[in-house]
Amino acid sequence: MINEKKVVVVLPAYNAEKTLKRTIQEIPSCVDDCILVDDCSTDATPRLAADLGLKVHCHKQNRGYGGNQKTCYRAALAAGADIVVMVHPDYQYSPLLVEPMATMIASGLYDIVLASRILGGGALKGGMPLHKYVSNRMLTLIQNLALGAKLSEYHTGYRAYSRELLLSLPIEANSDDFVFDNQLLAQCIYLGARIGEVSCPTRYFPEASSINLRRSIVYGLGVLKTTADCMAARTGVYRKSYFDFPPLQLRQQTKSIAQVLEEAQ
Repeated sequence: MINEKKVVVVLPAYNAEKTLKRTIQEIPSCVDDCILVDDCSTDATPRLAADLGLKVHCHKQNRGYGGNQKTCYRAALAAGADIVVMVHPDYQYSPLLVEPMATMIASGLYDIVLASRILGGGALKGGMPLHKYVSNRMLTLIQNLALGAKLSEYHTGYRAYSRELLLSLPIEANSDDFVFDNQLLAQCIYLGARIGEVSCPTRYFPEASSINLRRSIVYGLGVLKTTADCMAARTGVYRKSYFDFPPLQLRQQTKSIAQVLEEAQ
C-alpha cells in the first residue's frame, strides 16, 4: 500500500513466457496484488504466472489488446484496487517505476500517470525503430495541437490510474484493438483529468512485443479518428459512444476526480 491506498498491478499478457519472470522480479514490494490476464496464449504463460504467485485470468479466445485491458481493469477494481498500474509483461518497460508512478496518484496530485519513453531522450538509444519514433512524434504533435494538451507522448503502454478515474470512463465502449490506449487517454483529456508523466527507459529486443507495419498503420489511422471524435464531442458536432459522458474541464484543477464525483452526488 501507499498512503493507505491499495496498489494493484495488472499485466495484459500474450505469449509472455520468456519475459514474465524478469518482469515480476522487478515489481516493488508496495504492490498488494498482481493480476495477469492471458489472452489465449499458445505458450506456458498462464502456468508460469500461477507458479509465480500471480492471480491469473484466462480468455478462452483472443480478445485483442484492448479487450485484454478491459478484463484487467474489471479484475483490479473487483479486487478493491485504489490505484491500478498496467505493466507489460514483455519487459519492454521497467517495473521499477511502479512505486513512483503509484505514489504520484496516492499523493492526490494526479489522476493518471504515464511512463514516457520520450522524456529524457532515450527512446532511440533503447532500440526504438526510427520509423516508430518518427510516427510517435508526429502523432503526438497532432494530438497535442488538436486536443490542447502538452504530453511528451500518447503511445506508451505503461500507465497508472486512480480507481475513481477508471470508474468515470466508459472504457467498455473503447476498441478491443491497440487503439484502446489512445482512446482512453483522449477520454482522460476530454474529462479534464490531471495527467502526470515520468521518464522511462525502454528496451527493444526480440522477445519484446511489437506490432507489424500493417497494424501500425491501422493504429495510426485509429489515433487520427480518435482525435477527430474527441474534437467533435467537445464542439457538439457529434458524440461517439466512448465520449458519451460529461466532461469535467471546468472543474478546479486542484480537485481530484474523486472530489468532483463526491460533490456531484
